[in-house]
Amino acid sequence: MKRHCWGLLLHLVVLLGINLVVADGERLIFAGDVLLGREVAREMDRRPGESPWAGLTEIKQATFAMANFEGAVGGEETDCDSRSPTPCFRIDPSRLSALGQAGFSAVGLANNHAGDLGEQGRLQTRSALEKVGVASLDFATSPGFVRLGQHTLGLVALNRIGDRNRRQDPAPSLDSARKLRLARTLADWVVVFIHWGAELRDWPQPEQIELAEWLIGQGADLIIGHHPHVPIAPQCLKGRPVFFSLGNHLFDQKYPQTRQGLMADCRIEDSYLSCDAVTTTTAPGSFFPHRENATTTGIADCRIAAGGGLHLANHHLRPWGEAGRLLTAPLVLEGTSPDHRSWKSAARHLLSLEAVSFEADKPPLLLSIERHPSSLDREEGPRPYVYQVADRGLVARWRGSALAWPLIEAQAMPAGDGLHRLCALHRADSFIRLDPANKETRTALYQWNGFGFRAANDPENEARCEALYRALQSKALPS
Repeated sequence: MKRHCWGLLLHLVVLLGINLVVADGERLIFAGDVLLGREVAREMDRRPGESPWAGLTEIKQATFAMANFEGAVGGEETDCDSRSPTPCFRIDPSRLSALGQAGFSAVGLANNHAGDLGEQGRLQTRSALEKVGVASLDFATSPGFVRLGQHTLGLVALNRIGDRNRRQDPAPSLDSARKLRLARTLADWVVVFIHWGAELRDWPQPEQIELAEWLIGQGADLIIGHHPHVPIAPQCLKGRPVFFSLGNHLFDQKYPQTRQGLMADCRIEDSYLSCDAVTTTTAPGSFFPHRENATTTGIADCRIAAGGGLHLANHHLRPWGEAGRLLTAPLVLEGTSPDHRSWKSAARHLLSLEAVSFEADKPPLLLSIERHPSSLDREEGPRPYVYQVADRGLVARWRGSALAWPLIEAQAMPAGDGLHRLCALHRADSFIRLDPANKETRTALYQWNGFGFRAANDPENEARCEALYRALQSKALPS
């Protein structure tokens, strides 16, 4: 009977267009390094039926909880590369159900052990996590998005520590800047979940501070760091909370400092995000964490107002999906108007999204850079699309046709006349003689002509376009 009454009430709400305001009060928990192998696995076997997280109720209370997952999933038949001197963390898939049962929504796979079992191990890890209801995020699948009531969270995962093949994610770089820009466009807050720093050092390294400042400059609102295996006191840097290292969360290292950890405990209230820390520790003879106390870190007053997201043509655009779940590419966009009418787009591999004014006295349009294969040579790459936002959804005005040369990156640039130009970074090869390995680049400026793009005869803004990409490329660190 109660369920029937609630159904009638919701039906009336929809018919009458009543605005039900979703209250703030969302809670986000971020934890440090988690290892489900070696001594941790042995302890789980000694304590059957007991969750490693029995002493931490905060995780289940959170709307969204995420930790850094160290290792790769594989069975007994899967071997580590014995030629590498670094430890290999092979995780039995049977261990993963504990993560979902503990309340974790997602884990980060941007770290130096995610590739311990090679590329096949990465795929197996993502698949095994998905089977137990835990999402995953690395640099390749970033940015991810989480819907939190009336707000949206954007997440970018980065690994700056070389793995067994000495690979790491590039930052600063064009690619990381683009991922942050897309997250900034569609989300109210942007979180960077980053593997960095120096192992066992409990103070931030100069390169961490330098990179943190760059990330904040590119739109990061909250930085969550891990890898040192010891906690580092968080700071309010340029008005943004930076957790340089959360330390170990569930790990089998035995140094006294490695038995301590932090959890970033973040709240959304009155459209502001603020964070504090909860300290965790492990008892003698155990690696299972339990809460020690909440600490006053000095960052609780480092509050960030909601960014507002993307609004165009009287519609609010954001990724569509189940609330509290991590959403990754391909993304479905939802457009919602003030009268609560909504539409959903087809799933797209979005690289960037911007509201642009291409024509005077005309409504703004939506510029999208999407990853698609070419209809000519099937080479997959970034393609520009232009849409009009209407009550029925996205109406294509330009369908990803090629520009003058193969495209690396493009973004709208204010031209000083109240309108935008398309500032593009191209490879130096041509469509006549394709050479994807060519590392040379060139920039070009384009102007919208009402139904497509043509080269802009605008030397001043061409120089600004070239300077934009030269500045981004000059800051790039080796990958």
